[in-house]
Amino acid sequence: MPILDCPPSSRATNPLFAPAPELPAQSWLDDSVDEQKLVEGLIADDPAAWREFTRRYSRLIHRCISRVTGRFAAILGPEDSREIYAFLCVQLLANDKRKLRSFEPGRGTKLGSWIGMLAIHSAYDHLRRVKREPRRGCLAEAEGLASEQLDPFESCAARQLAVKVGDMLAEFSDKDREFITLYYGEGLDPTEVASRMAISIKTVYSKKHKIRARLEAILAERRLAA
Repeated sequence: MPILDCPPSSRATNPLFAPAPELPAQSWLDDSVDEQKLVEGLIADDPAAWREFTRRYSRLIHRCISRVTGRFAAILGPEDSREIYAFLCVQLLANDKRKLRSFEPGRGTKLGSWIGMLAIHSAYDHLRRVKREPRRGCLAEAEGLASEQLDPFESCAARQLAVKVGDMLAEFSDKDREFITLYYGEGLDPTEVASRMAISIKTVYSKKHKIRARLEAILAERRLAA
């Protein structure tokens, strides 16, 4: 064909060689975009459609939620409003966006009215769940609570200390370990220790000082090694 033999200089002015015009992208920021188009964009996971959904309806959703939570301020707080909003978003996405797919603008319902109704229903659903839960105190009340059991840190520290003591006691004889158990572990007085081990009270005091000196020497040696 002759046109294929055109020199490069003439192709710039030839309409047959002009690039194809780009189709304009969907402008979600245009409020004239109908609601059905917006819903289709939401179902298709179009990020711009979701941003536009937030721009148009987030305040409406918060207002509808506040109508419910404001009437029950004694049991619902700001964190509940955020949880209701998040739960509504999850509902819109759940089951392949079944709720969004069920919206039918042909019935005469505006998308904003429909979303507002869902927000109110979600708020009442949350309220029913809260009412079924046992009454809870505020976090400040926990400061006055006490337990006879060790807290996690103390429990972990006690286990680590027990391992270290076990390692040190491995260097002592069976008789010395028995003495340590009775005197330090069970807290028996010297007379009871003497009776249990069939030794004199003088020997009890002597053993106590020798064992304590040896423990201090072992600890000092291990600190230097560390």
